[in-house]
Order: sequence, then C-alpha cells, then structure tokens
Amino acid sequence: MNSYKISVAGVTRELPIIQVSSELSIASFVILGDCELVTAAAIELEKKIPEVDYILTAEAKGIPIANEICRLRNMPYYIVARKSIKPYMDSPIVEEVISITSQKKQILGLDGKDADIIRGKKIVILDDVISTGESLLAIERLAEKAGANIVCRAAILAEGDAKNREDIVFLEALPLFPNNK
Repeated sequence: MNSYKISVAGVTRELPIIQVSSELSIASFVILGDCELVTAAAIELEKKIPEVDYILTAEAKGIPIANEICRLRNMPYYIVARKSIKPYMDSPIVEEVISITSQKKQILGLDGKDADIIRGKKIVILDDVISTGESLLAIERLAEKAGANIVCRAAILAEGDAKNREDIVFLEALPLFPNNK
C-alpha cells in the first residue's frame, strides 16, 4: 500500500493513500482517536487563532480539535454543524455541500439554539483538513445565516491548492495525488 509521511506539531504519521475517485487519491488523515496528534496540533493551532467567542466545526473529524482548543482556552462550549437534521433540533439552518471525500451531496445543519448562541459573536471555523473549500463555504453560509462574525478559518492541514490560500491558517500542507490515466 502506498503511503505519505507527514509530521504535524512534532508528531509523525504514515498516511495511507486512498483513491476517492477515478481521477484522484488522497492521503487519508483521520484524527478521530489520535489523542497524541490532536493534543500536539491543538497547542500549535491555538497560537494562530485570534480571540473568539466560539468555535464552529463540522461533524465529525473537526470535533476533537475543537474540543482540545476549547480546553486550552477555557472555553466552555463549541458549536457543531451536523451532517443530518436530528429530531431534537429546533428551527435548524441547513446548507448543502459536496466534499472531496464524500463525492455526493450532503447537508450540514446548525441547530437554531446554536445559531442564537453565535449570533453577533466572533467565531473561528475549524476543521481537520481544508481541501477544495466546499465544506468550509457551507459552514460559512451557516454562520452568516446565523449572524455570526467569522474572524478566522483554521485547519490542521491545507490539502492541495488550499495551501496557497491567504484566508486560512493551518499547520502543514498535504498534497493531492492525481491518478494516472
């Protein structure tokens, strides 16, 4: 199996190269369960994020890094945009997205209660990886509909051309792997 070695905040991982379409493969970066990497990355990424009232992340891989940065900053709460609308959600705000890993239309939903919490507040949109920026844009639209003030966009990794963006902060760049035809 092909792999790609990356070092993030002093933690090295060997990432498997996974084909996500006939044209493209990616180095699969999964932070779920990787406490060592999440803790180290949070310490470094937290330094790059300005003061904010709340962190907004997408379900599910952004959750561990959001939790750890909240812990470092003594923030009691972060907001999660869910990938499905749950029965307990009150007046959810919904956006559609097609990400590089899903390859199909998905939704992101923000509970109306959470929208009320971030209205007029300074937020950072946080994720594990920013690649095409489609998920980021969908979360931005949710935040804007809620009336939040986006002051920062941050991720552990910037994948592909995202490394050239000047509107995000990140720790390391991750290449994309075009498939040979």
